[in-house]
Amino acid sequence: MKNHQILFACFGLSLLTACQSQQLLNKQTVNKQIVNNQATPVAKTTYPVLDSSMPDSSMSKPVVIENQTPKNFHINGKIGLTTPTQAGSAFYAWTQRAKNFAIELSGVLNAGQTNITFNSKTATLTNATGKMTADNPEELLQKATGWQAPISQLSYWVMGEPAPSDSEHQSDDFNRLTVAKNGEWVANFSYKNTENLPNRVTMHHPGGYKVVLTINRLD
Repeated sequence: MKNHQILFACFGLSLLTACQSQQLLNKQTVNKQIVNNQATPVAKTTYPVLDSSMPDSSMSKPVVIENQTPKNFHINGKIGLTTPTQAGSAFYAWTQRAKNFAIELSGVLNAGQTNITFNSKTATLTNATGKMTADNPEELLQKATGWQAPISQLSYWVMGEPAPSDSEHQSDDFNRLTVAKNGEWVANFSYKNTENLPNRVTMHHPGGYKVVLTINRLD
């Protein structure tokens, strides 16, 4: 499970590294910021480029969840993060192929553009301050920020599917995933009208962490 993916790790790595000296905004301001994040359109439509060493796979190839293989996708959007001491947001563009990914982040305070890749063996983060690597996205997040999050589940959740390691999940009358629980994290899924794929995933942790991910489908 450790060698899956991770938008959350990517954002947490660049945002928290850049925000070490920023104090948490008051609750009213943070809530307003996150609401604004959800409503802001993302203009970027290009795809992050996967490393040539990453194995390719057909977009039409059936995915077997039991084998823990996420679906391929291209998405972008905006992510807002609130921790007990920090808050911020960033634009993202995410390309997924099986267990490999390439992600670009922009607008992360003063961190500039941040690129994150994972090739099933090594997770790498590169930005203006340099490069950081780890064996997997979870380790990269721990190395950069000192805390953990349900980052391996996001590649399933953004496609409206429960992750293999989820302990609980709920669906609506249309058989769409509405709630997923993984450890102490609870994810809630929002859908536009009768669409089958979520356009927003909101994750909460009792320790005071909240992540709001808006999703635009590019294919």
